[in-house]
Amino acid sequence: MDQVDLKRARVAAAPAQWGRRSVLKALVGVLAMTEARAEERRRFRIAFANLNDDPSVRVEGLGFTGAEVRRSFELASRTLPVEMVYYDNGSNAEAALANADDAVRRNVDLLIEYNSDLDASAEIGSKLHAAGIPVLAVNYPVPGAPFYGADNFAAGRIAGEVLSEFARQNWADQTIVAVIAGDLGDTATYLSQRVQGITEGLRKHLPDVALTQLDTSGNAVKLEVPLGKFLASQTRRKVLVATLDDPTALAAKGAIERASRMGDCVIVGQGVDKSIHGGANDKKEIDPNNRGSLILGSVAYYVDRYGYEVLPLAMTMLQGGEVPKRTITRHILISAKNVFTEYPPYDMN
Repeated sequence: MDQVDLKRARVAAAPAQWGRRSVLKALVGVLAMTEARAEERRRFRIAFANLNDDPSVRVEGLGFTGAEVRRSFELASRTLPVEMVYYDNGSNAEAALANADDAVRRNVDLLIEYNSDLDASAEIGSKLHAAGIPVLAVNYPVPGAPFYGADNFAAGRIAGEVLSEFARQNWADQTIVAVIAGDLGDTATYLSQRVQGITEGLRKHLPDVALTQLDTSGNAVKLEVPLGKFLASQTRRKVLVATLDDPTALAAKGAIERASRMGDCVIVGQGVDKSIHGGANDKKEIDPNNRGSLILGSVAYYVDRYGYEVLPLAMTMLQGGEVPKRTITRHILISAKNVFTEYPPYDMN
């Protein structure tokens, strides 16, 4: 075969070689896509150890229950490729440790830990780290784990600033006093931070305001008598009331109405639970049709939406992405102006 014939033979063979290469490339591409789709379809096993599932137990000194927290995870997980494993820590360190041991035995892909006992959380972090299982902490830190939770100081400061701004705009020529009401005997750090924030916010525009604390011992009904006596002693003064939760805000409103001091007092609560924004047919304080309420608003913590905030962080971790060391809950004042945007009636179609 001469040189011309050899070149012709190579040219004739080239299409077949190119075809084989194209097929191989296509196969590699298909395999890569299949693996990617398989990864997308993979169902991660996520364990959520709740602070307390008891529907009668309130969490974080607010009007929400642990049952509402768990329900938010159940709802949020429905659209995610996850298999959820639920534990009830029962506000008990031993139960939290036992739940962590079970999560290790089940070889879960990630544990979301909501546990208030810091010593137990440290031990849980060590157990899970040794097992190669990542942890995401809720409201209470786990050493070495990303954290999601409320900023109680910031939330309290919002309430204090709203009250002091109201006084500055409406009662500039009046003598003003302030009250902080709630479970002040509880030594929980988050409550003391909430009180500190309220105090700082009140003094933003009222640096010399006289401040009185009224302790309810965790029972909002107990506020009526001491607040009634306080109002009786402040006949010529305007009163700003900051409460540590919404049930106490509603109790304060009742006490003020019974004392016939509606024109002298305003209230800001904390939490925005259902007792204050309610359903479509409920009589509720924070409502677009109730702009004249004594309760100016309440600071949101979105406790009943934790699942929607925390599970995306967990998914990012499981898919190899990075999450911040600390993710803080968004806190804003919910009032008659924005309640339907942030919290439409929960039973509205």
